[in-house]
Amino acid sequence: MTNLDLSLLTDLDPDRLPDGQLRPLLRAVLNLVETLVAEVQTLGAENQQLRDEINRLKGEQGRPTFKPKGPPSGGTDYSSERERRQAQTWQKGSKLDRISIDRVERLAVNRATLPPDAVYKGIEPVVIQDLVLRTDTVRFEREVWYSPALGRSYRAPLPPGYEGEFGPGLKALALALAYGANVSEGKLLELFRQAGVVVSSGWLATLLSGDPGGLAAEARAVEQAGLASSPWQHSDTTGTTVDGEAWHCHLLGNALFTVYRTLPTKNRLAVLELLGGGGPLSYRWDAVADEYLDWVGVSPGARRRLAVVPRDQALTETTLTTLLDALRPWVGPQQRAWFREALALAAYQAQTDWPVVQTLLCDDAAQYRLVTEELALCWVHEGRHYAKLIAHVPLHRQLLAAFQDDFWAYYRELLAYRERPTPGEATRLEQRFDELFGRTTGFTLLDQRIALTREKQAGLLLVLKHPELPLHNNPAELAARRRVRKRDVSFGPRSPAGVKAWDTLMTLAATTQQLGVSFVAYLQDRLTKVHRIPPLADLIRERAATLNLGASWATS
Repeated sequence: MTNLDLSLLTDLDPDRLPDGQLRPLLRAVLNLVETLVAEVQTLGAENQQLRDEINRLKGEQGRPTFKPKGPPSGGTDYSSERERRQAQTWQKGSKLDRISIDRVERLAVNRATLPPDAVYKGIEPVVIQDLVLRTDTVRFEREVWYSPALGRSYRAPLPPGYEGEFGPGLKALALALAYGANVSEGKLLELFRQAGVVVSSGWLATLLSGDPGGLAAEARAVEQAGLASSPWQHSDTTGTTVDGEAWHCHLLGNALFTVYRTLPTKNRLAVLELLGGGGPLSYRWDAVADEYLDWVGVSPGARRRLAVVPRDQALTETTLTTLLDALRPWVGPQQRAWFREALALAAYQAQTDWPVVQTLLCDDAAQYRLVTEELALCWVHEGRHYAKLIAHVPLHRQLLAAFQDDFWAYYRELLAYRERPTPGEATRLEQRFDELFGRTTGFTLLDQRIALTREKQAGLLLVLKHPELPLHNNPAELAARRRVRKRDVSFGPRSPAGVKAWDTLMTLAATTQQLGVSFVAYLQDRLTKVHRIPPLADLIRERAATLNLGASWATS
């Protein structure tokens, strides 16, 4: 019924009214219609939910949900891939240069089937790829020597990686499938047993939640080298569970690495812990902390009370907590929280043991603000807000569609600028931003959204100052999606050791992929201790020197 009524407004355009005094009135009416239709739909959905809940409380069933066949359509798809995609000529590439030949087998023609005049013309190569999954159970016969004088036995050592009943091939495959391909522990157990391996669920659980080969140390080295490789980093967060409780997985990285860190919260202190390498937070009251306290608006009276905290020196968590607990009767919980954030931020920026991130590329979540000197915002995330707008009035649908076309056209102009940045083009694009996001369409919801985008100008246009910055945060969002897939299959870790294993191995799985290193080969290399694959941190440093991800920061 609503759609039928709104169809009468198809040709209604206030700008075509001859009476100028009626135009604002008609625009107000159309916006009121938009608001009322949205409220009716919202109330209808809430009313149905209440009815379903009442029926369930009565012991009956709610309204059944009929899911449409095929992919979701309409307003549920907020992807901007179609708008951002640029036409490119596609050509099928050769893959033979990427295939390693393991063996060569000569195939001969049965000469008895050949005619008498057949002439040999050489060899025709045909490359076939295959994968063999079979057991390789070995019985080691270790020499044992005994010294009566010392009362001690001497045994020949097992090869590296063969400790604990199972070899490095099985361990590497288990870790790669669990953390690289998101295969569940139960399915891994099923696969190994079907392949003929006698393995227990307890052994597999211990392997997947442990630190085989000391991989946690390399993951930490990866993070340190990755942070040093560029003054800017992507970041995002996604929900996860630890032993059934709600935690948060934080993502950090750039084109060369990705770090996963699971923490109980996603507030500003958690972001600082992420940036600081995951160690215990330190605190320091200095000028940087004062600026933060000014920004959040801590009162002068509270600051006088807080003066018992010493300035310009490093404080531990225990020391600061003791000092703040003594101020509970006079300083409120929110002001104590702000003060803690201010001192943690100042300590992070003052320390020299860990690379300090100068610019974060992320969404506009509050916990990222003021953590780094500059904050770059994601254009794809911003465009998603417009994709979520629902226009019911035909005129408003036209206005929204036209603005979205202009939005993505401007996005493509920014992409072109990144390829050939010039001061003149930066000035033009800044003026173009003011024109695009300074317009008024007459569709109230759209105009409110445009105004919100205009307030983010500094973060959205930071690319004009630093052309190396991507225009979107897709790498971090894709990394978060990988954690979501892992969570959907394996739920979540259940212990501190499991949390560390998930973060370590997902970090290494993502980073090896970014560096073009086989995750399976990397795991086998580390478990067998042959170290033919260089440290990943060294590879990151080598690639960073080639890519030069921070040229504009070095010259600014």
